[in-house]
Amino acid sequence: MAKNQDTIPIEVYILTKDHDIKGTVHVSKYTNTNRELTDLLNDREKRFLAVTNAELMGKNSSSAPRKYDFLEVHIDAIIIVHPATQVLFKETSKAQEDILRFRELRNRLSQTKPF
Repeated sequence: MAKNQDTIPIEVYILTKDHDIKGTVHVSKYTNTNRELTDLLNDREKRFLAVTNAELMGKNSSSAPRKYDFLEVHIDAIIIVHPATQVLFKETSKAQEDILRFRELRNRLSQTKPF
């Protein structure tokens, strides 16, 4: 795949109802730095997020992650996307509490019914 000179790669973590995905998305280098992912996700013309060098991990699976050179994730399936550089996993009680609260919130969100 040829690299587009108008984009920059960002390593991200994507959470969906059934999977956690680690990979790279390419955003416009002309977008405000703080809005790169937001602009990409809110583009009404696009319904899929292209992810390269993807690792797909099932939420309820102990098997090894599946690896893909290219993966498309439907925007409606995405719960959260965040840059990998902002992810900090530290073995502290505060971090563990935050992880538990996040999992509870994710479970509640997956049980809500759409309007």
